[in-house]
Amino acid sequence: MSGRWPLVGWLYLLPLALAARAVGPGPDPAAPARYWVSFADKTGVAFNPARYFSPAAQARRHRQGLPAYEATDLPVRPDYLARVRAGCDTLTLVSRWFNAAACRATPAQAAALRQLPGVVRVVRWPEALAPAALAARPASAPVGPGRHDELSTNDYLLARQQTAVLGRAALGRAGLTGRGVRIAVFDVGYNGVETHPAFAALRRDKRIVATYDFLKNRVDVFRTGSHGTEVLGCLAGRLPGRTEAAVDSLAAGPLLGLAPDATYLLARTESLARERIGEEEAWLRAAEWADREGADIVSSSLAYTAQRYFPEWMDGRHSLIARAANIAARKGMLVVSAAGNDGDDDWGRIGTPADADSALAVGGLDPATGLHVAFSSTGPSADRRLKPDVSAFGIVLTTTPSGYERLEGTSFSAPLVAGFAACVWQQQRRLGAMEVFRQVRASSELYPYYDYAHGYGRPRAEYFTAPAAAKVKEPTFDFVAHDSVVVVVLRPTATLPSTRPLPLLTDPDEAGLAWLATLGPAAAPALAATPPATPTAPPDAAPVGQEKPTTDDNAPLPPAAYPARLYWHLANARGVLHRYEVRAVAQRVMLQLPRRLLHGGTVLRVHYQGYTGEYSEK
Repeated sequence: MSGRWPLVGWLYLLPLALAARAVGPGPDPAAPARYWVSFADKTGVAFNPARYFSPAAQARRHRQGLPAYEATDLPVRPDYLARVRAGCDTLTLVSRWFNAAACRATPAQAAALRQLPGVVRVVRWPEALAPAALAARPASAPVGPGRHDELSTNDYLLARQQTAVLGRAALGRAGLTGRGVRIAVFDVGYNGVETHPAFAALRRDKRIVATYDFLKNRVDVFRTGSHGTEVLGCLAGRLPGRTEAAVDSLAAGPLLGLAPDATYLLARTESLARERIGEEEAWLRAAEWADREGADIVSSSLAYTAQRYFPEWMDGRHSLIARAANIAARKGMLVVSAAGNDGDDDWGRIGTPADADSALAVGGLDPATGLHVAFSSTGPSADRRLKPDVSAFGIVLTTTPSGYERLEGTSFSAPLVAGFAACVWQQQRRLGAMEVFRQVRASSELYPYYDYAHGYGRPRAEYFTAPAAAKVKEPTFDFVAHDSVVVVVLRPTATLPSTRPLPLLTDPDEAGLAWLATLGPAAAPALAATPPATPTAPPDAAPVGQEKPTTDDNAPLPPAAYPARLYWHLANARGVLHRYEVRAVAQRVMLQLPRRLLHGGTVLRVHYQGYTGEYSEK
């Protein structure tokens, strides 16, 4: 691996170098550039945690048994900052967590900064790429349907299924809607949120409690893009009800996300036109702000990749925001991060901050198959840790500034899981952030099996609402060792189709079907004529934060239940996978593997119908 990725990295840089040569000479070496200035100590600074932290932040720390404050919460020494500010062109960031500042300075100024008292390090902070590489890329397409009578049967069913597969009905029966949990959303902007009927309850109950634009340093986040509007829809949005009057009531249409009753903090950290290093600084500032304002969860639908980093740097230690995400976890916040949309391009793997050890990375699933969708970035991290951690639908129905649209991208998988985590935290309020992280992973459909496309799979509400039924699984297959091969044979009882009662419309999980009446008299025939779901190859997804609407209104509907499939992988003694695969079940003998592949501590792990077994040569 060490010999491969540097070559790939140079291949990424080659087009940029050619572009730079084409536009003329390189930048002036004496021109101002970004620098990161680290300080030695915080000796003598005054700090009152009761005045700095909001009551919600203090309560979060108390619930989790965390100290009222720690050294990273103390402010940076004012005298150090004053000297740096006087010796540079512009001070762009001050970070308590890192005891550091970012600034723009000339090389001569940087050399002088290194000599200042209290400064322990001044390093060049990565600059933006060449102009040719940073041309604006397409953002989400214009507004989709604006009225509920323009939504199709498929739209309503997709909206219901994106939450149903995570256990919306079980959560609803348990009264788990995210109430009392604070979720900070980091994104491009939230155009339309202040008027969209999908968020009427949020506005009525005043549950958007704080907003801030960390790029323009203002509180207004509602004028600078709509990707955050789309993401917020997968947390707290609703479809329209039967009548226009129902829109402003809690009896409005089906939920688009799992945390309609949570409290929200909306931060703008991303630029519309291009990705700059300043956006990582904005993410760090927003994380420190979210900590101060008492956020429990950070939902982050962005992923930095080839524009800024080499693949071997996706180890949770190189990027600023990966390190910030790990600090956020220490403060008691759960960071839920989109894995990225590079699964079917040359980059392929997850982006940052999903690579952070303490960030819950979320991959995308195809609603038609329940399996990994091609554009969703895969793992592992550069240091061979499991990523993504879990998965949710990567093709969803969600809100746009004045309507609803089908969109695709892991940007929407992440908020679906963030809403799930909010329900878990509502039920078990005293859990620590990393305990929620571990429990969400443990609740997932494949656990303890995993792979680098699905992680542990879809989180399941039944793990929390009906733990005895969710955790006890009978064996569904056996390992049979022969002289040279080991065979995986399904048990007869596991190959028989299970009986399923037909749901009633009064079942909370099926109540959304009642809203199909709003689609007119053609709804029932259209539903009956829907062909069975078949695997599809969706078009390439745009980068995270710049996803486009899906273009196929006739895409296969999510089925009520996916067919049973067998998952298997080979892992070394450290748990690093050599190979993994998903197989359709067509016979009882599902796998024949040469035993020579199982030498040296290699483990064969198999998952089928909720049961995971493993085989190794002793």
